[in-house]
Amino acid sequence: MTAPRVPGAQLRHGRVSLALSFFIQGVVFALLVTRIPAIQDRYGISDGLLPVFLAAVPVLAGVGSVVTEQLVKRVRPGRVLRAVQPVVCLALAAVGSVGSMAQAAVALAVFGLAVGALDASMNMLGVSLQRAYGRSIMLGFHAAYSLGGIVGASLAWAGAHWKLLALLYGPVVAVLVPLALLVGRWFVDRGREAQGDSEEGTAGAVVPLAMRLMLPLCLVMAVAYIGDSTVSNWSAKYLQDVLGSSEQLATVPYNVYMVTTLLGRAVGDLGVRRFGAVAVVRAGAVVAAGGFAVVAAAPVAWAGMAGFTLLGFGLSVLVPQTFAAAGRYAFERHGPEAADMAVARLNIFNYVGFLIGSPLVGALGDVWSYRGAMLVPMALVLVTLVYARSFGAPAARYGDGHERPRTADVG
Repeated sequence: MTAPRVPGAQLRHGRVSLALSFFIQGVVFALLVTRIPAIQDRYGISDGLLPVFLAAVPVLAGVGSVVTEQLVKRVRPGRVLRAVQPVVCLALAAVGSVGSMAQAAVALAVFGLAVGALDASMNMLGVSLQRAYGRSIMLGFHAAYSLGGIVGASLAWAGAHWKLLALLYGPVVAVLVPLALLVGRWFVDRGREAQGDSEEGTAGAVVPLAMRLMLPLCLVMAVAYIGDSTVSNWSAKYLQDVLGSSEQLATVPYNVYMVTTLLGRAVGDLGVRRFGAVAVVRAGAVVAAGGFAVVAAAPVAWAGMAGFTLLGFGLSVLVPQTFAAAGRYAFERHGPEAADMAVARLNIFNYVGFLIGSPLVGALGDVWSYRGAMLVPMALVLVTLVYARSFGAPAARYGDGHERPRTADVG
């Protein structure tokens, strides 16, 4: 058993600044996805063309993540994040203020590319900070993202109420860009500092990374986002069309899901420190599968909302722990640069799950039934149980009194 670590001031500042970066991204992303109908109306995007616009963003985000994998061989992830987060914010403002559909398409393309780089670099920093802390803190960063999503969705509701788009995005971005630039001053790339790397990384050295051994984590990441996109895209329609709720009540499940996701992540790090990552991931998968089962069997709207509540608690832990496990696997074998590469590659499956989830449930709902369609993400989430050991040895613990001598564990 090792003595508990006491983080220094630099690490504490780095943790707070990165949490604020996650929060900013949560606000920005929620402002975009919750105002899609207003964007469609503003630029006259047809119903047939809208799916092309929506699919292009995650596809380009995947490209951005691949580019970031190469970029961080020469430039520290903190520098990448500091550069791209203001670009993401400004692209959001452009989406709400440009003058034509073609210009909006360019703004969305920039948003997609930049957000892929942002997601990858942000999680690289989270993994390296968790390693430096020697205990689980990754869920806390994603809790900040969830909190930002709630704030962004609330702002979007206000914008919809007063029929604002450019006048909503502009002032919000005017606040977020200076904040992003400010917090970027305290980002900490601890993993590379520990190895004495130069300011510009390792000058492009190639690090072998066996993707075959990471495939279970890639699958879990895709499955988690299939579940998440199912809730975000189909919860309102399911409550209204299948369970007969009112239009107003149908908007509640996603809000409840966001709140329970925040709560699950807020306490998740404590669970990892107490019980280990494997146990937390298994519990999350079981709770999420139970949520889908309740939704599929719900006789009335309130029962359906209880199912979406369980989904928030269950799915909340899967993504942060998958990033952490990938970083641990790569770091233990090849060092911090490989950990960054692993996070960038894993991040692609975030967008794979997002692209698959909504069309999959929609197609199954049309040819079968929406109740039956909910059983498919339920079965996929249960696959996580098969690969739970990929998240680390069940005996791994974090926190005072539970540290193992091998302090590189971050999963």
